[in-house]
Amino acid sequence: MGTSHIFCPLSMQRGLAIFALLIAPAAASPALAQAGAQGEAKAIVLRPLSFFKVNDLDFGDIIPSATAGTVTIEPDGSRSRTGGVTLAGNGGEPARFAGLGTQNRQVNISLGSNTIWLTGPGVRMRARTFEIGSTPTAILSTTPTRFRITSALGNYNFPVGATLEVGANQAPGDYSGTFTITLNYL
Repeated sequence: MGTSHIFCPLSMQRGLAIFALLIAPAAASPALAQAGAQGEAKAIVLRPLSFFKVNDLDFGDIIPSATAGTVTIEPDGSRSRTGGVTLAGNGGEPARFAGLGTQNRQVNISLGSNTIWLTGPGVRMRARTFEIGSTPTAILSTTPTRFRITSALGNYNFPVGATLEVGANQAPGDYSGTFTITLNYL
């Protein structure tokens, strides 16, 4: 049994190939595509008489020199320096805490220690003289440090500042430490 071949001139083959290429996109059915993405939703549900950290105490960017110095972040957010320290940029902010209690409730605030150590790539630095600030929702009185919750909803917040001792020729890098705040609702 033989095989039959149909002879088609080369010019006709090229024409058919070009025609097939031209109609292929039109004949192809569109692909169904679907994309999805996920988002996150967050909520903090507070127990009555509770509080949480809003942001950390940040002394900002500091340039050391051959002379030791200090950087102070006040509860109102102002930043100052002494000695050979240069303040770089606009950085720096007090820690801020917020919570929920009852209007007119008295709350005592205590610090675990008024001195902590920040560790990093160089010699550790001492943060000292922590100061708790007053806000319209947490009006402070002194000795012991106490505030009264003034918000009708019972929410409150307060800032915490401190002074950082920066050593002479302090090694560059990120330094961090932890301090503890305790609230006693009266």
